[in-house]
Amino acid sequence: MALAEEQPEKHCWVCFATERDDHSAEWVSPCRCKGCTKWIHQSCLQRWLDEKQKGNSEGAVSCPQCGTEYHITFPKMGPLVYFLQQVDRALSRASPFAAVGVVIGTVYWSAVTYGAVTVMQVVGHKKGLYVMERADPLFLLMGLPTIPVLLVLGKMIRWEDYIVRLWQRYSCRGKLHTGGSRYLSRVPVDGLGAGDHLSVSRTLCGALVFPSVASLVGRLLFGRMPSDLQRTVLGGIAFVLIKGALKIYFKQQQCVIQASRHILNYPQRDRDGQSEDGDEDTEDSGNE
Repeated sequence: MALAEEQPEKHCWVCFATERDDHSAEWVSPCRCKGCTKWIHQSCLQRWLDEKQKGNSEGAVSCPQCGTEYHITFPKMGPLVYFLQQVDRALSRASPFAAVGVVIGTVYWSAVTYGAVTVMQVVGHKKGLYVMERADPLFLLMGLPTIPVLLVLGKMIRWEDYIVRLWQRYSCRGKLHTGGSRYLSRVPVDGLGAGDHLSVSRTLCGALVFPSVASLVGRLLFGRMPSDLQRTVLGGIAFVLIKGALKIYFKQQQCVIQASRHILNYPQRDRDGQSEDGDEDTEDSGNE
């Protein structure tokens, strides 16, 4: 009787059943917990492990109360099952590297194809094919993928921003010598492309479309040129200069607008808001 009184009744902390509810249930004490959280049904613990491991039977699981890692044993498997298990593990470990390799290979061959198309577009279809057929294959495999890379790097050079900064610097010097207490606003962040210089899609699309735009501008402005290469080069230069001039003008106007801003007094803003509300109320009452 004394021993029976010293041992507390087993209580499963998952299903909250006791040993009196099911005398045939298998109990286990898998951690250092004591008291009501010491015991748990073997079946309840199995279900709880399945939920925590989420299909990974080898994942370590610890007690949520004391942090003790559960010691799990598996029955011995046959040689065929062991072999299949090792193959599955090897495939699981190699699959991420294989996926990365496939992605890199796809990007590489896409860059090669784009480089070849760009060459034919710039120098002409027949001449481009002739040049690539007579070139060293190793040179083509290494040189063609660099074309889109150089275009993207060139697109990332924001020379218009430096011109706007110089413009603002010299224009502000003249205003500082005139005196006055008016605050000269700094160059707006949005005006210098801070919002779009991190746009990967905009930079990538602009760089990859540039050869087609240069070829089109070259045909429109320099159609008398006999060489496709000369037309494309001149068209690209003209497009960059025209676009840069428009962009510089736009950014400068944004700076002027930013510098001309004015902050209203709070009472003035309050009166304006009340007058607007009063006008709206008058209009609503007239409509009714």
